[in-house]
Amino acid sequence: MDPLAHLLDGPRARGAFTLRTVMSPPWGIDSRDESALTLIVVTSGGAWVGTSRGEADAGPGDLVLVRGPEPYVIADSRGREPTVTVFPGQRCVAHDGEEVHVTMSHGVGTWGNDPDGTDTMVVGAYQDDSEVGRLALSALPPLAVLPGGRVDPALVALLTDEITTGHVAQTSLNDRLLDCLLVMAVRVWLEDNPDSAPNWLSARHDPVVARALELSHERLAEPWTLDALARECAVSRATLAARFQRAVGTPPMTYLRTWRLTVAGDLLTARPELGLEAVAARVGYGSAFAFSSAFKNHTGTSPSAYRAGRGRGVPQEA
Repeated sequence: MDPLAHLLDGPRARGAFTLRTVMSPPWGIDSRDESALTLIVVTSGGAWVGTSRGEADAGPGDLVLVRGPEPYVIADSRGREPTVTVFPGQRCVAHDGEEVHVTMSHGVGTWGNDPDGTDTMVVGAYQDDSEVGRLALSALPPLAVLPGGRVDPALVALLTDEITTGHVAQTSLNDRLLDCLLVMAVRVWLEDNPDSAPNWLSARHDPVVARALELSHERLAEPWTLDALARECAVSRATLAARFQRAVGTPPMTYLRTWRLTVAGDLLTARPELGLEAVAARVGYGSAFAFSSAFKNHTGTSPSAYRAGRGRGVPQEA
């Protein structure tokens, strides 16, 4: 399997927030919704986006990726004082304390200070990092702008149409379209910024390391040892260890452990019906006890506590 497919296999929006925003200057929004990742596509006019780790201007067709849960400001221009704050749950409050979610609504899926505003955007927000996929999230910078045309405008148009109509199963289709938009955006970002890609993506150029990665990803539940991996790759332990370390930056078994526990974190939040024994078996641990111990050492919290908190605020290795 293409290594990039492993990275992009995570995004699975579940009731994601999607909205068409229409604004006329002057305007500014302080977003404190704590979303794991927000995608903003400027469809007309422009916008300035600022975070504690950078800022960017965006024009028609540009797609902005903002990695959370830190707050960000989006406005018609740099230095504009926000007049609306967005809190968790997409609660919109003006500076005078007035709730403006309803008063600034302009029909299905449309919100802003002017129904005929010159600055229009499509916004999609993943509420939880397990929905984005931790590998995809870790591959992205805190703030990125993809120039207009780098993602398919037909997809943006389709998402816009679905957001602003009240069709049956609208939420499910919006989620899938948002997933497609994210996958396309991550792919474009990595193509345009190859030096920012995780080491294991470029490791595919070494056939031995590529084979070891494929086995680690595709047969995750197997009780791998360095000997077993080396045999499958038709090389010695020493050769596999040296080439893997050089290409990926970590030893093979360290990488495998991190990958297993990354997948486990997603399973814990995305598949609440799975018990700890089932999760442990799927990621290659012989018992729930062994899995729980490894998971707590890796994340600093137990699997049960992690699941209860939906992974929010838990440290993760990139």
